[in-house]
Amino acid sequence: MTPVYLDPAQSVDARVDALLADMTLEEKVAQLTSIWAFEVLDDLEFSAEKATALLGQGIGQVTRIGGATNLDPPDVARLANQIQRYLRDHTRLGIPALIHEESCSGYMAKGATCFPQTIGIASTWDVDLARRIGAIIRDQMRAVGARQALAPLLDVARDPRWGRVEETFGEDPYLVAQMGIAYVRGLQGEDLNQGVMATGKHFVGYGASEGGMNWAPAHIPERELREVYLFPFEAAVREAGLGAIMPGYHELDGVPCHDNPGLLRETLRGRWGFQGLVVSDYFAVNQLFEYHQVARDKAEAAALAVRAGVDVELPTRDVYGKPLIEAVARGLVSPAEIDELVRRVLTWKFRLGLFDHPFVDEGAAIAVFDNAEQRRVAREAAEKSMVLLKNDGLLPLAPCGTIAVIGPNAHTTRNLVGDYAYPCHIESLLEQSEDNVFQTPLPSGVKHVDEFIPMRTILEAIGHRVGAEAQVVYAKGCDVLEGEDADLDEAVALAAQSDVAVVVVGDRAGLTDACTTGESRDRATLSLIGRQEELVRRVLATGTKTVVVLVSGRPLAIPDIAERANAVLEAWLPGEEGAEAVAAVLFGDVNPSGKLPITIPRSVGQVPIYYGHKPSGGRSHWKGAYVDESNLPLYPFGHGLSYTAFEYRDLTLSASELGVHGEIEVACVIENVGARAGEEVVQLYARDVAADVTRPVKVLCGFARVPLAPGEKARVRFRVSAHQFGFYNREMRYVVEPGEMEFMVGASSEDIRLRGMVRIHGAMTEIEHEKVYQSAVNVERM
Repeated sequence: MTPVYLDPAQSVDARVDALLADMTLEEKVAQLTSIWAFEVLDDLEFSAEKATALLGQGIGQVTRIGGATNLDPPDVARLANQIQRYLRDHTRLGIPALIHEESCSGYMAKGATCFPQTIGIASTWDVDLARRIGAIIRDQMRAVGARQALAPLLDVARDPRWGRVEETFGEDPYLVAQMGIAYVRGLQGEDLNQGVMATGKHFVGYGASEGGMNWAPAHIPERELREVYLFPFEAAVREAGLGAIMPGYHELDGVPCHDNPGLLRETLRGRWGFQGLVVSDYFAVNQLFEYHQVARDKAEAAALAVRAGVDVELPTRDVYGKPLIEAVARGLVSPAEIDELVRRVLTWKFRLGLFDHPFVDEGAAIAVFDNAEQRRVAREAAEKSMVLLKNDGLLPLAPCGTIAVIGPNAHTTRNLVGDYAYPCHIESLLEQSEDNVFQTPLPSGVKHVDEFIPMRTILEAIGHRVGAEAQVVYAKGCDVLEGEDADLDEAVALAAQSDVAVVVVGDRAGLTDACTTGESRDRATLSLIGRQEELVRRVLATGTKTVVVLVSGRPLAIPDIAERANAVLEAWLPGEEGAEAVAAVLFGDVNPSGKLPITIPRSVGQVPIYYGHKPSGGRSHWKGAYVDESNLPLYPFGHGLSYTAFEYRDLTLSASELGVHGEIEVACVIENVGARAGEEVVQLYARDVAADVTRPVKVLCGFARVPLAPGEKARVRFRVSAHQFGFYNREMRYVVEPGEMEFMVGASSEDIRLRGMVRIHGAMTEIEHEKVYQSAVNVERM
């Protein structure tokens, strides 16, 4: 007779109840743990002997089959099937594993499409593009048996010293929320049975750390925590049905996030009604003991995490294995508390369809890996992510004369990818094999891989673009972190002999000591690192017309370069099609349309600097500027130039007043008044003129990407709810107040073109359970 839990005709609850009733404590605890994929490998082949030792009681999750091995997609699918088959046929209950992978800039695996890093995707301000990228990642991960993606990052990032800024959607909670919602919808699809579970991280305030340092405490007042840092997570849970949450490594007001029932139970599950999984960040449960020192041993750490509501420990069974069983024996954790967590894990395995369809078609996997259509989306993303910061008319370049291509990032594919691209994490695993700082199992036989996907360098793309029409010459000049005098001299001499210099500088992303941006690669300065600034200044001193291309993971403070260079292009970490996108923008085949998702400071001393500050912020009273620096940014949030010009006019508001539960339409006309086709990102901001507590000088509440041919115009309509202007008052109640609101429409947070006023009338009203997270947008051709 078929057990109830294996009968697909039964309800999920009935199947979970039946299975849970039949499980031993050891089998239950196993469902709360994970193993690295390579722990069951011998020379990249599945080892039944190792599986017997590790998987005898079952397993909750398997960590990174693709992301932590050198396997090609068909082999990843084969190993996933072998693990699932072993669990079905050689464990008592046959419970399938949930396989998770990373997907910050695409599925992090050999052969998978590598998109621009997240900060670049944020620069597109294109929610549909974010959704389509999520859908591609879903197709690739499902094809090889992975059903949980450890993305997106929903951290609001306002300190560019922090190394993981590149993984975020930037500084604004509304923009982060909209891009995050779209990405989650793409990953999860309309039915999670056919989707991949998205994981919002790092819950919460991780990017607001002391000194911009990784894992450091975040000092965030409660109101700011709720209105700014929690907002994108709340929006993703309520609007997109986010499947999983990963707490941050850090602490808030003395309480580590993995030991914070107020966050994980009261706010996440209680206030928001979250029904998904909470998975630990890697090694973070053990850090309650070894790092934060709020537990005296691993058993106590396990008890704290269980009580807080952490369902699964990743990436191994370090604390939720034997120490958790010990915690039960010592009375630190009750069997009922274990059952609560296991019930959620099993529920999601059933909802994902893993019990009924645990296997994948190994032969079909390769068809959905980096095919032509996926590369077209990667190219579109890279092109739209380019932010033209400055242009005195030099761009677009003419393909003629001698073009000197110079710099450490000009002739490398490795430096075009973000820190969660496949080669970066293979590098990290190999570095840890020399210094195993996390005391975690490590792979054997894994090799360094640079060419994980077909890519061109920027030098190669420029050469391909100009062909025989121009002479392209190259000198590296220096490395990212160091340089020799002779190499700098060679590059400067080459620039002096050329008609135009394209200097490609910036970062190398990753987690190793050789990297300058990425996880645990925080900085105390924000200028170009090493001898790169010297290289650029010496090239500029030759008098040769110069374009500076920034391949970087964070905003770089380059005021002198910005002043002296003819043009500055922020390319971020543009991924596999990034070199072609840079060349297309430089030569005018693509009109740049990216907008900054984060403020660029003039110097590190201005940090934190962001547009949505309070009325008393943003300047020193009463004189305004610093003694030795401006108080203004080098480039503001939302900034980005084009090769054409756009005119804004005819602002209309559908009403002069609206009730506390009302909606208003804010509309304007935008026209391309230049000679080239282009895309403009129309940005809608609002200001609460007077409130019970201080409010930001402006907040983003809508945006629209509008493509227009020369002379073409469109009417952009935003439908805005009064509930979007809610805030936590002095009693920490989320309310809408009567009063005046100013709307501002512009091309950036500082380039405001149109303004209008509306009055909200009625009584102050609490709307905690009636929040609105998005403005509806409609673009009409005229």
